[in-house]
Amino acid sequence: MLYLAVHCVIYPNTAVQETITLKKRATLAKLIPIILLMILVIGSIYSGIATPSESAALGVLGALIICYRKKALTIDLVIQSLVTTVKTSTMILFILLGASFLTMAMGFLQIPADLAYWVASQELSAAQLLVYLTLVFIVLGLFLDGISIVILTSSILLPLIKQAGFDPIWFGIYLVIVVEMSQITPPVGFNLFVIKGLIQDKSLWVIAKAAFPFFLILIGSLVLFYYYPQLVLGLTH
Repeated sequence: MLYLAVHCVIYPNTAVQETITLKKRATLAKLIPIILLMILVIGSIYSGIATPSESAALGVLGALIICYRKKALTIDLVIQSLVTTVKTSTMILFILLGASFLTMAMGFLQIPADLAYWVASQELSAAQLLVYLTLVFIVLGLFLDGISIVILTSSILLPLIKQAGFDPIWFGIYLVIVVEMSQITPPVGFNLFVIKGLIQDKSLWVIAKAAFPFFLILIGSLVLFYYYPQLVLGLTH
């Protein structure tokens, strides 16, 4: 958020040129249904009431209720939403299909396992181990989706991580961050293809270039979490 704010100050033409006034209570009242929808989706997950997939269904139901209350729920809107959903879902499924083939090929060749074993054989310090693992995950992220990276490497790396003195919960957060990094690294960055599907007039490499600062921010967060692990582990105590 800080990066976006600074970027928009330096390059004001990239910001959305709209002015929103929040002086009237009526304007604030319009935000209440959206806030309630967010609480419904996120709250149902964290409270254990629903799984992420079930909470998504609750979100759809909540959105339909909001549209109905605002008298905006029409047949044309429902049809347009269904068509857009099918287009987006089909695009995502084809991306996952291609990633699955690549994952099977790399798994058959044992490339992720070989990289993990190579790192384990280097007898590195904790800081060096983290640097090497980050580099390995960046390389794997160029060709594999995040879930595949976790499945193919975590069982090999977890004993190594424990031996190096890293907390398993901390390592889990580290894995989440490097998986997010893999989602925005070309040529197989999953999120890049999703954005490309939404913004047809921009090339994949233009989108990747725009996403690169966020890649650096994720790298910076790894450094921050290494030196201040309580940022991750504070809620576990």
